Amino acid sequence: MSADFIWRLLAAFACGVAIGLERQMRQRTAGLRTITLVASGACLFVTLGMLTGNGVAGVTQIAAYVVSGVGFLGGGVIMRDKGSIQGINTAATLWCSAAVGVLCGAGHYGPALAGTVVVLATNTVLREVSRAINATPVSSADLVREYVLTVVCREHDEIHIRTVLSNAMYSQPLSFQSLTSEDVDGDPPRIQVTATLRMHPKDQPKLELMASRLSMEKSVSSVSWSAKEAEPTPE
Repeated sequence: MSADFIWRLLAAFACGVAIGLERQMRQRTAGLRTITLVASGACLFVTLGMLTGNGVAGVTQIAAYVVSGVGFLGGGVIMRDKGSIQGINTAATLWCSAAVGVLCGAGHYGPALAGTVVVLATNTVLREVSRAINATPVSSADLVREYVLTVVCREHDEIHIRTVLSNAMYSQPLSFQSLTSEDVDGDPPRIQVTATLRMHPKDQPKLELMASRLSMEKSVSSVSWSAKEAEPTPE
């Protein structure tokens, strides 16, 4: 076993530990052991190509397989929870850790160290920058949120309430998506009118004003609204 191989594996191990420690301290899905194993494994695969004498072409081919394999591994840590995607940053960290391991396996210690520093800086320094940006007023963000406004009224006043809703939405103006009605059990018979609209969160006071005005209608027994998670505006 050559000393060069040992140095390459130790370098991949050290870089993996450095990146993994940061992830472990933040209690991420892929922590110290996972990222260290990814970096070390990538190094071993690339070193295998060099030990078998396949040359640069063989090493490049093995590195390509490593990237594909880590892609599947990264997909396993990405989760969808109530409409939001979580784990993308951890998956990207795994991907970069594999790249660092490949560089170590190929004997490029300088680029591997630089890659480790970049990954750590991204997950620490840029993390605070991202938080600062997210703390800016929501009015400057490109967001859209779906709101559901529900009005319960007397059966014979359904047309009037639908007209009031439609006029209010177009006069604000708000992005009107749908307007539906359904019967509500009770005596006397009542109708539930549901309006769905999409708008920027900064326009929420307009919806609140609309709900307040509707609540003053004699035929209305209840008014409520709810909002879903804000999403980025489509490009």
